[in-house]
Amino acid sequence: MKHLVWTLLLGLLAPLAWGFELAELGARLAARQPVSGAFVQEKHLRALPQPLVSQGRFELSAAEGLLWQLREPLAQDYRISERGIFRLGPDGWQAQPGQDAASQQSRLFLAVLRGDHSGLARDFELDLQGSAEDWQLEMRPRGALLKQIFSLIRIEGGAEVEQIELLETQGDRTRLRLTADAADHAD
Repeated sequence: MKHLVWTLLLGLLAPLAWGFELAELGARLAARQPVSGAFVQEKHLRALPQPLVSQGRFELSAAEGLLWQLREPLAQDYRISERGIFRLGPDGWQAQPGQDAASQQSRLFLAVLRGDHSGLARDFELDLQGSAEDWQLEMRPRGALLKQIFSLIRIEGGAEVEQIELLETQGDRTRLRLTADAADHAD
């Protein structure tokens, strides 16, 4: 009887052990770098009937961080790295002042794109669903400060991160769609 119980228990838990896990997702995303492509960002504000839309190009690499090239509605280049946020101006890359909250958000964004689940797990409860080809990661903030800003962050993808949705506590939300260049999809 004891053998039968163990067999049934192992049979029920086996799909969990063989399922798609955060460590595998992190390894897959890290292995896909560098990656570049196009983005479209929609910022839905409660006070406006239509979303604010911006678009441009991005490049992500382990060494350089994230190059964010906004092209519409205006042209502006940003570099987001572990050191903070920098904007390209006439005199080169300039650190953006007063960026404590922005710097924390930039580190969060980099961790998401790089698949650094260990860094994310410090600040969020992580729930990964799906398979390696079609997954969804929901992140719920743990700390009081993040709970004041976000109610939920939802990330979806396959080989790369394809969509990030930020649901803010006051009702605003941001949806970011990323489309990697075809050359980045070659294995």
